[in-house]
Amino acid sequence: MTTLSDFKETVRQQADIVRVIGDYIQLKKAGAQNFIGLCPFHGEKTPSFSVHATRQFFHCFGCGKSGDVFKFVQEREQISFPEAIRLIAEKMGIPLPKMQYSSEGEAEDAQRRGRLIEMHERACKFFEDQLRRPEGAHAREYLAGRGLKEETIRTFRIGFAPDSGFTLKDRLKADFSEDLMRASGLFAWKEGTDGANTPERAKPARSGDPGSGGLATSAMYSKFRNRIMFPIANENGKIIAFTGRTLATDEKSGPKYMNSPETPIYSKGRVLYNLDRAKEAIRKLGYVIIVEGQMDCIAVYSAGFHNVAASSGTAFTETQVRLLGRFSKDIVVNFDPDTAGAAATDKSLGMLLEEEFNIRVLRLEAGFDPDLFIRKNGAEAYARALKGSAKYFDYLVERALKLFSTRSPEGKKNAVNFLLPHIHRVPSRIVRDELANDIAQKLNIDTTVLRQEFKLAAVSRAASGLKNTPDADVTPAEKVLVRAASSTSADEAELRRTALNALAEERLHAGLTSEALLEALLQNTLAVERGEGGVDDVMALPLSDTDRQRLAKILMREDEPLTADLLQGTLEALRHRGQLSQRESEIKRGIVEAERKNDLSALLRLKQEKLELDRKLAAGN
Repeated sequence: MTTLSDFKETVRQQADIVRVIGDYIQLKKAGAQNFIGLCPFHGEKTPSFSVHATRQFFHCFGCGKSGDVFKFVQEREQISFPEAIRLIAEKMGIPLPKMQYSSEGEAEDAQRRGRLIEMHERACKFFEDQLRRPEGAHAREYLAGRGLKEETIRTFRIGFAPDSGFTLKDRLKADFSEDLMRASGLFAWKEGTDGANTPERAKPARSGDPGSGGLATSAMYSKFRNRIMFPIANENGKIIAFTGRTLATDEKSGPKYMNSPETPIYSKGRVLYNLDRAKEAIRKLGYVIIVEGQMDCIAVYSAGFHNVAASSGTAFTETQVRLLGRFSKDIVVNFDPDTAGAAATDKSLGMLLEEEFNIRVLRLEAGFDPDLFIRKNGAEAYARALKGSAKYFDYLVERALKLFSTRSPEGKKNAVNFLLPHIHRVPSRIVRDELANDIAQKLNIDTTVLRQEFKLAAVSRAASGLKNTPDADVTPAEKVLVRAASSTSADEAELRRTALNALAEERLHAGLTSEALLEALLQNTLAVERGEGGVDDVMALPLSDTDRQRLAKILMREDEPLTADLLQGTLEALRHRGQLSQRESEIKRGIVEAERKNDLSALLRLKQEKLELDRKLAAGN
């Protein structure tokens, strides 16, 4: 049976990191083996994320994240290491063998997540069943009143959570431990064993209850009670969370909408409702419609617009924006047009703009969300509204004109100041240039003046984006030595051995800027050779942030081929550097002595020699 470690190496050999990461973000070639793009782990306007095709690793010089293809997928998808291996294998078309996990921790983590997904599937079926029971009559009436047909209810697997706090728990406890139920986000509990303040009077703990572990299982109760249940699926269609809409009207019923909390399988900011159903339609039609809530999404989908998804709230997260970008860069945003909704729309559109989406804004008449609009006016009216959705900057200019009177110089200035923060986010200079013409005409402003404002904003943005280069103080000789010592290529194995021997026997890295980095590379190799651990991926070494940045920068800029002649020249330069450093110490002592004796002639000669030595040392040769 194949071990996880064996299968990992199989996948590593066949997985092209540029292709895998390219499915998540747009990469552009920036050198022989280097690709760059906008980092998917933090917001940025200037690309600082690099991928090295040969060495098969990535590094962001903005946030510092780095690693191999498995680390990228694990971080990006928020999944475990074994799941990352499986996902990449599926992307590359590599058959999945029966697996043996390399550690108990890996096996337990994968099993736990699998069991939580299984529990959510069971809970979903439970809620669907409860909706069909007599106790679900009120819920069925509510859904019918909202215009949902039986087919729609089945498609979206809508269900009902009964008012009882214990029915779901009793259904699941025979197959799932209490610890797992606590981790699922489906239950709440009252510390103690008397069950006080729970929805029903607590029952005595039964000795046969699985996982009772000191806290009576009767003290655990369903988080969702007397609510319409909307299951939330991940991109692959697996149920991972729920939203519950209350049917009660009293003050004790809790919030109108209640979402599952963060769990090992669910993170609100990383999921878009209905994307699992919508993604094929999005690809086919070439654009996505985004609405705010589940009912809006269901209404639009049921009206025949299957390329619709919903955010879990009024504003996107960066992760959701980049998730959408994998399917289409054309988007129609249809959020609530009220004041709070407009602010959320601005935030969402700003992130979409930075990711170079082609954005349109669909505004329905005041007081109408998509669900109500379709129920009142029908699908054809929504199709017409969709067709008439405004381009992003047309929408913004219209808002500016409503907010400020552009008849006065002060009003024009305020309108421009309102628009500038949005224009700042446009990555393309060509697009900004076109916007200048269009906005100047609509605001009746001189185009030259507006272009100057744009230029000042661009200069300010460029200045704020400047970063210190982490390898600026590393000599060319050091860079060659780092490249050789960190090489994983079979063709460069002899060069790597030569470099590491020089480090171990001659300590040529002593006193260098990269001394700690080279020492870490050396010690990692020694640990591997002694069978005491070590890592294959040099970016996974325990380095300081500065050294990690330095290593990535050096490896990303391998413009000159690594040859035996180049390495030998480097080693000779570093040996010569040692001799120069020794001579520098002698000169410093000579200067002190010349100053003591007031020997101006000797002092001048020694200082000139020191300047020459400093120049040679700075050049690394």
